[in-house]
Amino acid sequence: MKNLTLIIPAKNEAESLPIVLNDLRELDCNIMISMKEDDLDTLKAIEKYNVEIHYQTKKGYGNSLIEAIEKCKTELFCIFNADGSFEKNDLQEMVNLCRVNDYVFTSRYHKYAGSEDDTIITLIGNKIFSFIGKLLFSLKINDILYTFVMGKTEKFKRLKVKSDDFRFCVEFPIKIQIANQIYTSIPSYEKRRLGGKKKVNAFKDGFLILTEMLRLFIYFKIFRNKIIN
Repeated sequence: MKNLTLIIPAKNEAESLPIVLNDLRELDCNIMISMKEDDLDTLKAIEKYNVEIHYQTKKGYGNSLIEAIEKCKTELFCIFNADGSFEKNDLQEMVNLCRVNDYVFTSRYHKYAGSEDDTIITLIGNKIFSFIGKLLFSLKINDILYTFVMGKTEKFKRLKVKSDDFRFCVEFPIKIQIANQIYTSIPSYEKRRLGGKKKVNAFKDGFLILTEMLRLFIYFKIFRNKIIN
């Protein structure tokens, strides 16, 4: 996996991130932690690990990922959570599938998949947003808010994803679909987080995500088509 960089966005993850890095130590890949420079507790917790650290210049989950992927130098990148919920054993299959796909998404809702961390609110919200993605953009994924995703770095950079917050979760796959890039999805099992709290505000971020999907639909499906035609 020398052609792979794991992008780990970290915010107040001093409790769980060292455990995750210990678990990943056997992997032959690059690891980049994307975080705020003033998160001193997390920084101190990982100071003994041989990882690359990117200090994000703005706030937000999306900004943390976008800046880190833009800085990535390997052929492939993979978003990997700092809370211990993602399954590292999926990585090799994802690398293999990236030989014929630009991106590999994972889903907690495929057969033989599941989650120990999903709540009824996040489950319902994810189902609704995944349905909207299929309805408005013909997206072929059923777990749109689950960001355990691997992809080709240069392909991502062409998308010009801009969302600094959790709207990233929908802007990213929607722009993949609009750009006709190639993707697939595999089942994955989300483990219970090792520590920390969910960073998503279900109602506030849910509203922002909905408005982003509608904005992208209006621009790409209506205005852009009129401009082209």
